[in-house]
Amino acid sequence: MAFNFDYKEPKVIAEIGCNHMGDFQTAKELIDLAKESGAKYIKFQKRNNKELLTDEQYNAPHPVPENSYGKTYGEHREFLEFTKEQHQELKEYCDSIDIVYSTSVWDVSSAKEMAEFNPEFLKVPSACNNNFEMLKVLRDDFKGQVQLSIGMTSRNEVEEIVEFFEETDQAKDRLLIYSCTSGYPVPAKDVSLLEINWLYEKYGNRVGEIGFSGHHLGINLDISAYTLGARWIERHFTKDKTWKGTDHGASLEPQELKDLVFGLNETYEALHFKEDEILAIEQVQRDKLKNRK
Repeated sequence: MAFNFDYKEPKVIAEIGCNHMGDFQTAKELIDLAKESGAKYIKFQKRNNKELLTDEQYNAPHPVPENSYGKTYGEHREFLEFTKEQHQELKEYCDSIDIVYSTSVWDVSSAKEMAEFNPEFLKVPSACNNNFEMLKVLRDDFKGQVQLSIGMTSRNEVEEIVEFFEETDQAKDRLLIYSCTSGYPVPAKDVSLLEINWLYEKYGNRVGEIGFSGHHLGINLDISAYTLGARWIERHFTKDKTWKGTDHGASLEPQELKDLVFGLNETYEALHFKEDEILAIEQVQRDKLKNRK
């Protein structure tokens, strides 16, 4: 099935997530670096770890000890967590420098807290897209866009999520779905870009927008995703890939993010038909080179 895309300017989200390593000033520095690199959106993460994790999970050791900021996985997650007040301050800082703040929410309490700020959008990570109690909060109580990744999610489960938003006629106006493969990093063969085509075939007329959330290395596949119709491009962002933590290795550093934004904008500028059969720039060459005897 072919689609006549209305190519809109690409929207790039620099996902800081927990790459701030629990340091508030580092979080603000990453916001500055994302803006300087050309991103217009940044995203953090918000979790209520006691609600999200079982006691066993909370008290277990981190599965990758060298990445841990605590003796247990729970302590590790608490070390990386910002308070509601800190997120409010981060949003106010973003507003002051003209970059859009958002965050992923991982549980009901976090969804309720972050909805109070009235951000432009909130994100549902792949790991939590089957938490329908949380989805109900975002659908019924939050007024902004709901962005949702579908990594490690079956097609039947995706359909169930969309139908859930369609129950209140909100899928078309408020739901954005990201094509995504959950892995850190993901090899090119598993990125599966043609899933974007499937999303358009199945949901192009049922959801508001379709995007691409990448966990691969480099930036080439993001530009390919955009040409296939992904209007939003989300990538993890860090200052230094060697920093301690799980996500840094699959994140973009500032120069990479800058190159991605430039490449996407250049692609956007080029994605149209010729305005004339012979462009002015071609006419010069035609007069000089064509039909010469």
